[in-house]
Amino acid sequence: MTIEMHDVIGAFGVTLIVVTYFALQSGRLASGFRYSVLNGAGAAMILYSLIFDFNLPAFLVEFFWLLISIYGIYRSMLEVKRGSQPSS
Repeated sequence: MTIEMHDVIGAFGVTLIVVTYFALQSGRLASGFRYSVLNGAGAAMILYSLIFDFNLPAFLVEFFWLLISIYGIYRSMLEVKRGSQPSS
């Protein structure tokens, strides 16, 4: 069995999402800009791997995960612009 680079990137994306979510649940990371960026990056890596080995349900989950992460980044940037305390 050969492991392709896109599989490594996808697996790293999964790891990033899982570790980030664990950090949120364990209180080591707050929901906010950093959390959204890490989740978005993980989803983008998984989406990249799906280009090579497409799976519709996985694509849909990661596509919406990425969109929600982008929304979270946007909200965090608005908070900073308005002068609120940014969440990290």
